[in-house]
Amino acid sequence: MIMQNTKLSPFLKWAGGKRWLVNKHEELFKVDYKKYYEPFLGSGAVFFFIEPNEAILSDINSELVITYNAIKENWELVYHFLLEHHKKHDKKYYYKQRLKRYRNKFKKAARFIYLNRTCWNALYRVNTKGLFNVPIGTKKRVVYEKDDFKEISEKLNKAKIICADFENIIDRANKNDFLFVDPPYITKNTKNGFIKYNDKIFTWEDELRLFNSLKRASKRGVKILFTNTYHRSITMLYKNDFIITKVARSSILASDPKHRKITYEIVIRSNYDVQR
Repeated sequence: MIMQNTKLSPFLKWAGGKRWLVNKHEELFKVDYKKYYEPFLGSGAVFFFIEPNEAILSDINSELVITYNAIKENWELVYHFLLEHHKKHDKKYYYKQRLKRYRNKFKKAARFIYLNRTCWNALYRVNTKGLFNVPIGTKKRVVYEKDDFKEISEKLNKAKIICADFENIIDRANKNDFLFVDPPYITKNTKNGFIKYNDKIFTWEDELRLFNSLKRASKRGVKILFTNTYHRSITMLYKNDFIITKVARSSILASDPKHRKITYEIVIRSNYDVQR
């Protein structure tokens, strides 16, 4: 009998999202653990894939966190407002919504999902005034048949979702907890593609702060799985304290498909046993 994959798909797309990782390297997530921690939430691809019974999810993007919590609290109301966007979507409406600021958290969440699904390449980028400024994309649909916000809400009810700095979250993890870390990618001397999509710049000093917080967590017995860019400055930083594996992926951020190519990332983990 062929078992059907019933895993939930993320309802958002995100630059640097890890759908490809869970699809190609499922074995990395076969881990025995107590509580799940994810301090750079994004689309939550790993969370929805492993479906933990208890989790702490976090991101520094407050609108993203509001969106997750709104779905957790009342998915039907978020979906109601999302359907309104679906009915009204066109170029003029999109640019009008880019300028909107809602006070109601359920309207904020619906707008966030709407812009994510209809902007160019599902990017999140804001200007110096904090206004979303990504141009409209080619997608026409706002809601999909595969959307299951009810089940998403049920999964999120097993998690505490907060807006916080990554170090705050990593320092909460204890022995035999599982920590998945997917930060904005940066190298020591240069900034690569992902960095420009974040309104709060992730610096090399943050990378060092992340490294030190992960070392502390590893010494506490936290099971850590961490992704980063394949670059000498990163591998040199982590090679003495963690296990590093190079993995290939397809880059999809270029607007022209002919410029999309195979790129490499690294998967870094602390020394724990993976189930077979």
